[in-house]
Amino acid sequence: MSQVVTGRMLIGGVWCEALDGRTLPVEAPGEKAVYGEIPRGGAADVDAAVRAAAAAFPSWRRTSPAARARMLHDAADRLAARQEEVARSVARETGNALRTQARGEVQLAVDSLRYFAGLAGELKGQTVPLGEDVLSYTRREPLGVVGAIIPWNGPVGLAVLKIAPAVIAGNTIVVKAAEDASLCVLELAEVLHACLPPGVVNVVTGLGEEAGAALSAHPGVAKLTFTGSTEVGRLVNAAAADRILPVSLELGGKSPSIVFPDVDVSRAVDGVLASMRFTRQSQSCTAGSRLFLHADLHDEFLATLAERLTAYTIGDPLDEATDIGALINRKQFDRVCGYVEEGLAQPGVEVVAGGLPPAEGPLADGYFTVPTVLANAGNDWRLAREEIFGPVLVVIPWRDIDDAVRMANDSIYGLAGFVWTDDLTAGLTTAHRLESGWVQVNRGGGQSLGQPYGGYKQSGLGKEFSLDGMLDSFTSVKAVTVGLGA
Repeated sequence: MSQVVTGRMLIGGVWCEALDGRTLPVEAPGEKAVYGEIPRGGAADVDAAVRAAAAAFPSWRRTSPAARARMLHDAADRLAARQEEVARSVARETGNALRTQARGEVQLAVDSLRYFAGLAGELKGQTVPLGEDVLSYTRREPLGVVGAIIPWNGPVGLAVLKIAPAVIAGNTIVVKAAEDASLCVLELAEVLHACLPPGVVNVVTGLGEEAGAALSAHPGVAKLTFTGSTEVGRLVNAAAADRILPVSLELGGKSPSIVFPDVDVSRAVDGVLASMRFTRQSQSCTAGSRLFLHADLHDEFLATLAERLTAYTIGDPLDEATDIGALINRKQFDRVCGYVEEGLAQPGVEVVAGGLPPAEGPLADGYFTVPTVLANAGNDWRLAREEIFGPVLVVIPWRDIDDAVRMANDSIYGLAGFVWTDDLTAGLTTAHRLESGWVQVNRGGGQSLGQPYGGYKQSGLGKEFSLDGMLDSFTSVKAVTVGLGA
């Protein structure tokens, strides 16, 4: 094991330890070994960060949007120059494979900085025609200090998707990084620190119940934005409600993937594999983990699916040959294995692929699981109701599209959905019927910058990823009316 990597929080432009000196270990999930440590920030550290952001806010809000844009473009260039270094940190710390995931995540962060920098000129208001003797117009104004809480499954990409729109709109921000994936976020903070004034971006590390809760409840925060589980999202929403605070929540999902009988099986299988996010260990809130497969396709489709899964290489996240890396930690590993055990015990279940991970050999050296596909499932199974956040796909047969749509919508979640058919009319009609904030037809890729991204029902509140998301989430509209008469 190489020398321990030590992280420091960024507060007011200063790199610092926790005020009480406590630390947390950082484990590499592909090795089951501690390789670093981060400060265990608490309420006092959060207070210092919010105060630093509040102190920086008056000057930053007066900085022209064009000047803010130049700084974000500079940050994008600097992050691009360090892309491989940061990507390797992401892979080691999260367990996500370097080739299939980590490099793409850092590229998304670079692209996001440039995208939101390019929107600086859109922070504009409107004039309202109230008459020749009245000038009435609106202004887009920043909210103040934004409190952002980010998860561990895409730490650098998701951090930038909070930071970039918030600061280009004139806000300052305090980011609470996930304790399982903070070191790579602190590397991102190094880049931003070199480009932005002190206090504009602050990064605190620590436990959710300590630092995260303190940030959610801090009276100096003007806006909360959270990405993570629905359970924690409820707590963040409650904290915001206590102060009638604007909040955006990107929460969990149990996304349906509906396959019609007219599809090209080979192409649809590839799409379903992509939508299930197997190469992210399915640690994605948009994973299409409920496969509603037309009964006429059952044998051919699942045989092709099982064959394609054998082509994936599972192993060391830093190995260029690896397609699928490791789960984030022991807790998540045990949780996913528990779901697999329950699925294997279901009467009449058909194990198409996978099962429990090996107890011996190279995969036992890390938190590695295997892609698991369980057919003949019921939509009432716990595996079909709860977000597993692991590579477990349940296959539910259907013959009548009304039944398929009813089952797809029978969920507390409504984040994403996928439809596979060669009949575009059927595809669009089904997409319109799904109770999901984002539906793809014949496509299983990830979110794209510019689309308003967010969920229905208990999958969240508000939208991000886009111009509209930036304006709605990180600015407030002020109306100004001026009498021009004598």
